[in-house]
Amino acid sequence: MKTRIKELRQKYSLTQEELARKVGVRRETIVFIEKGDYNPSLNLAHAIAKALKTTIDGLFEFED
Repeated sequence: MKTRIKELRQKYSLTQEELARKVGVRRETIVFIEKGDYNPSLNLAHAIAKALKTTIDGLFEFED
């Protein structure tokens, strides 16, 4: 699964730390999600999407 979190985060001038605080996780969690090393829960994906003003589908590219 690829992610657009880094791209969208930079669009809104948010650091990983700032995004992490907004969604209630540690910065390392955002790092792992951006690298594709961690699949977030649906609740976390929703919180990130909301913080980045997009949808869950807009955050992730699902590969077959």
